[in-house]
Amino acid sequence: MYEDKTLRCKDCGNEFVFTAGEQEFYASKGFENEPQRCKECRTARKNAGKQQHEMYTATCASCGGEAKVPFKPSEGRPVYCSECFAKMKEE
Repeated sequence: MYEDKTLRCKDCGNEFVFTAGEQEFYASKGFENEPQRCKECRTARKNAGKQQHEMYTATCASCGGEAKVPFKPSEGRPVYCSECFAKMKEE
């Protein structure tokens, strides 16, 4: 019933394929309009309003390696890299 369609992105101007499966999904959800943007532009537009967390670098208290954390480390409080933190949670 559905056939792949080639559409043009209104943001970047590149062509993209609106597959038969995607058309069927759109119809099942009751969407009447075809997508106007390619996947990359939709993703960029969706993420544009999201704040990026500032990452801080610290020294892991367990292995001494570099640890990147989304909070400012406090003086005198240990910070662990993801691997050491995961090991501690298992114990």
